[in-house]
Amino acid sequence: MGAGIATKGPSSPEFVSRRPPVDKRAFTSEAIEAKIAEVKRAIADEELAWMFENCFPNTLDTTVRFQMRDGRPDTFIITGDIPAMWLRDSTAQVWPYLPFAKEDGKLKQLLAGVVRRQTRCVLLDPYANAFNDGPTGGPWQKDLTQMKPELHERKWELDSLCYVVRLAHGYWQQTGDGALFDRDWKEAMRLIVRTLREQQRKYGPGPYRFQRVTSRATDTLPLNGLGNPTRPCGLIHSAFRPSDDACIYPLLIPSNLFAIVALRQLNEIFSTELKDSSFARECAGLADEVEGAARQFGIAQHLRYGAIWAYEVDGFGNQLFMDDANVPSLLSLPYLGCCSPDEAIYKRTRAFVLSEENPYFFRGTAGEGIGGPHVGLEMIWPLSIIMRALTSAEDAETQKCLRMLKKTHAGTGFMHESFHRDDPKRFTRAWFAWANTLFGELIAKLHRERPHVLRATL
Repeated sequence: MGAGIATKGPSSPEFVSRRPPVDKRAFTSEAIEAKIAEVKRAIADEELAWMFENCFPNTLDTTVRFQMRDGRPDTFIITGDIPAMWLRDSTAQVWPYLPFAKEDGKLKQLLAGVVRRQTRCVLLDPYANAFNDGPTGGPWQKDLTQMKPELHERKWELDSLCYVVRLAHGYWQQTGDGALFDRDWKEAMRLIVRTLREQQRKYGPGPYRFQRVTSRATDTLPLNGLGNPTRPCGLIHSAFRPSDDACIYPLLIPSNLFAIVALRQLNEIFSTELKDSSFARECAGLADEVEGAARQFGIAQHLRYGAIWAYEVDGFGNQLFMDDANVPSLLSLPYLGCCSPDEAIYKRTRAFVLSEENPYFFRGTAGEGIGGPHVGLEMIWPLSIIMRALTSAEDAETQKCLRMLKKTHAGTGFMHESFHRDDPKRFTRAWFAWANTLFGELIAKLHRERPHVLRATL
């Protein structure tokens, strides 16, 4: 995040930018700078405008390593205070910049570089979630799995590959540029689909194992690194959640629903842009199979809320009632294109996850929201508050979320990984670019679709 410039704090009538000085920023986009100025002028609340200015460009300001590699753009995106690139985080960090690619050639090149780097990562190891910028090794090289020095971590998270597809599809939709869909990219996409089929585990457990010597049960897998048992049913296994915590039941429903979207996006690209009807049909067929299995095994009867999506299942009939702040989550399903926000089962599921029936929903004097096992109980993740606002059409609920985000940044002007429900000064990760950029995405979306919310007094 950088040291930035001193501020007078949130109680002051003046809010000085916390961005790095211009000559210290990793990347600057004229289009993004213009949008920041435009949106700031439309926000009535000065503190909220200050937070937007700090957060929206945070990925570009602080996490980008851009270069030309063999005549092609290559972009490595660190998460913030961890100097590694997660497939999930890197997509989410640049996602809100995609609409500006057409008007900013430098930005378009940077985004193309992220797609190319992710392609290389998938070809290196489709089961890895996080990568180093080269064969540097790292703290998890002794994990009991097939580690390579280019891997930062090798936790199989189904959503990681879905995010790779999401970014490529989103880039193509926004720019119309299919040049990225070269031989390497097509090979990576075929490897993604092969990996998803392997992790349906119809014909055995597949090649992936993971164990770590640790005192944290959520950082390793039981049963010789395979995870808890499942019955093959068409759903895809995920050893770990988007939080990097181990699944209890390895058929993670939000990630499977996300996989359906990703497979249909591949179908669209291969059928319309690449004219490969055979592989397009394979992607569509797998999507249909996973959707049928999700509706058969992933819908659970809650004692209070009725038929809702379970968070995890195992194919034997066991179902886990909870949600986690990390995306994909049950709360985020409309945001990812998995369903309409008006779909009845989503509305019931949303009511559940935003209630104390969800064991990881916390309410305190500072705010309310969803956390997860990753940093412990009573810790609310701003990601969940932001996602609640992104998936809400109600002005009052959206403004409630904005007030909570304004109240809980602890004077820093940035989002954090989590904060204590009663004390925002007790927070984790001062530099977490995903949360910062997602907050910026929320404000930009409100400016575009519901500007009256930003004109209101909070």
